[in-house]
Amino acid sequence: MLSNQLQNGMDRAKNMWSLLPNTDENEDDLLSILKKNDGGGVESLDYEVIENYAYWDEQAQRGKLFVGYSVAVKWLYALFIGIGTGLAAVFINMAVENFAGWKFSLTFALIQKSYVAGFIVYLAINLALVFSSVYIVTHFAPATAGSGIPEIKGYLNGIDIHGVLFFRTLIGKIFGSIGSVGGGLALGKEGPLVHTGACIASLLGQGGSSKYHLNSRWLQVFKSDRDRRDLVTCGCAAGVAAAFRAPVGGVLFALEEVTSWWKSQLLWRVFFTSAVVAVVVRAAMGWCKSGKCGHFGSGGFIIWDISDGQEDYSFAELLPMTVIGVIGGLLGALFNQLTLYITYWRRNHLHKKGNRVKIIEACLISVLTSIISFGLPLLRQCTPCPKPDPELGNECPRPPGTYGNYVNFYCSKDNEYNDLATIFFNTQDDAIRNLFSAKTMHEFSARSLLTFLVMFYTLAVVTFGTAVPAGQFVPGIMIGSTYGRLVGKFVVSFYKKPNIEEGTYALLGAASFLGGSMRMTVSLCVIMVEISNNLKFLPLIMLVLLMSKAVGDAFNEGLYEEQAQLKGIPLLESRPKYQMRKITAKEACGKRVVSFPRVAKVADVVSILRSNRHNGFPVIDYSRNGETRVIGLMLRSYLLGLLQSKVDFQHSPFSSDPRGSISSRHNFSEFVKPASSKGISIDDINLSSEDLEMYIDLLPYLNPSPYIVPEDMSLTKVYNLFRQLGLRHAFVVPRPSNVVGLITRKDLLIEDSEDSDAMELQSTSSSSSR
Repeated sequence: MLSNQLQNGMDRAKNMWSLLPNTDENEDDLLSILKKNDGGGVESLDYEVIENYAYWDEQAQRGKLFVGYSVAVKWLYALFIGIGTGLAAVFINMAVENFAGWKFSLTFALIQKSYVAGFIVYLAINLALVFSSVYIVTHFAPATAGSGIPEIKGYLNGIDIHGVLFFRTLIGKIFGSIGSVGGGLALGKEGPLVHTGACIASLLGQGGSSKYHLNSRWLQVFKSDRDRRDLVTCGCAAGVAAAFRAPVGGVLFALEEVTSWWKSQLLWRVFFTSAVVAVVVRAAMGWCKSGKCGHFGSGGFIIWDISDGQEDYSFAELLPMTVIGVIGGLLGALFNQLTLYITYWRRNHLHKKGNRVKIIEACLISVLTSIISFGLPLLRQCTPCPKPDPELGNECPRPPGTYGNYVNFYCSKDNEYNDLATIFFNTQDDAIRNLFSAKTMHEFSARSLLTFLVMFYTLAVVTFGTAVPAGQFVPGIMIGSTYGRLVGKFVVSFYKKPNIEEGTYALLGAASFLGGSMRMTVSLCVIMVEISNNLKFLPLIMLVLLMSKAVGDAFNEGLYEEQAQLKGIPLLESRPKYQMRKITAKEACGKRVVSFPRVAKVADVVSILRSNRHNGFPVIDYSRNGETRVIGLMLRSYLLGLLQSKVDFQHSPFSSDPRGSISSRHNFSEFVKPASSKGISIDDINLSSEDLEMYIDLLPYLNPSPYIVPEDMSLTKVYNLFRQLGLRHAFVVPRPSNVVGLITRKDLLIEDSEDSDAMELQSTSSSSSR
């Protein structure tokens, strides 16, 4: 069937599977989960409404009051998702800032007596935090490794990956992010926050976690994949809004990057969720300003206010800004390619050896990062502090790990600062503030910026793919702002204009690298404007994003798309392949079609379910003249539910009810697969020899109106149907010869009216005017 071809992935996904290594049975990472999952690696989600008799019986029992109740609950869930994601972000940021503050305070106190003792403590704290993170991933929640964005993107694209939205995944993501980011690795917490928001939304949608007895029947309202998909979309937007305090950017991120399906009602709920996140985050930061949150204060959430920076720009500056866009595209494409090669090598050679190797690898990278961040500033000669300016409020020098510029580290005099330590021996958030800062001309030397760029770029490439929760937003901003500020130094020395700020070019560099690596445009542009608080730079950010994306697309795909391919997630991208235009639906679909009769023997059903992994089966019946006709589509989950309940078993091989009085003995929600488990399998069902001789009438539970495509339809049009409608199956039939009628746009414009005769008259008149 065509459904089997599409649900197992297109040709590109199959080729990627052939390149992936064969993992051992003991390996418990996400790749092994994908391979062990039923259906040859991954399983599709049912975004289509199954309009069978069980569904209509349930709908008939619901009135307009239930519709209003359902809408109200969706908005209530959007509120809960915003509050939960906001509180999770506050907790993560507060923990990271406090761990970093304690680490730098203790290290700075020790280096006053001995730099060796300070380095040992600095190394030990980083190593302990990273070890806790990688231990959580390898022994508690393997699905928490990485950013989680490719997996969530696959879920919203219609791919069910077991374990990605579990409760333990949520807990592991939160505490694992604290360890990996607090441990000073070259990664961020923004991607994990997107995954965290998605987990919170999914758990709310299913009423909690039944495994850990943290569930409530009052919350189990939405049991379909369509409703859960909408909630997870709200969670993704909430994660970005919490990470950057950018609610509009969060909405656009969900629309542009992760979701494959959108509607206006969902837009309003996503926007509301992001607004709730912004309120929660702002309230938490206001409460923490009083000093109740320890080291978490003004240096907490990522927002780099450069509204007091460069006021205007000249036409001559567009050339170096364009160069920044080109550099961002080149370095971003190179980053994607290097991480792809290294990640593939890890899976093919390193991670096959078990969890112990993963732990050792992460710890070695932690040691290497600590040596570089502590040792390189020791080799840099300190610079005299600039003359104090009360208007700027730039204190010089400052101790390491404190908010502000001009860090004093291994300097012989008190009025000197170490420019390399200002960005290296510091938290990433504070380092970015220093790079974006205005009125700090000549604070960083070209040699220090180039050294930091090469070393941090290398660390980011090597760290990406380790068994820890990791995001790439902040490392990308660090890399881009470094070479952007480097270009800004040359622009200042060349044009010799006092109004040019190096921090402006640092902002543009950050946008260009993110655009060149992740290939986002609209959402990234809005996020950069929101975090910089300067609308004047909007045209410049648009320019560098367009340039970096165009250059990057000439070499490879975006970071998340390439990682999804490597992990074997068969995404249906927004645009089908060109060669699909020359392939018909008949050529693409499977040649062997497994079907059921309307009244099927239990033994035959069990045999077919055991012998193949199809998730949809055509159901055939015979007309009075003996002609075979397809009457609908039967899902595997429905068959398993009927076999387990045994309520519909009958002795007769004939249908017992006339067509006009068909009823269902089951509730429609009984056949929905739980989001937190794989559901039941055929091996979980116990049937006696007497049960196997019984029969089941499948008519009340099949989908009588599946999507049908003619055999000569191009695969491009079929691809668009699956992508835009979220389909899982479609029948391929011969070119029909008879036409029952013709539907036009007028037939879809039905107005609400209590007079059915008037509505019928309107339909008749519109049909006559075609």
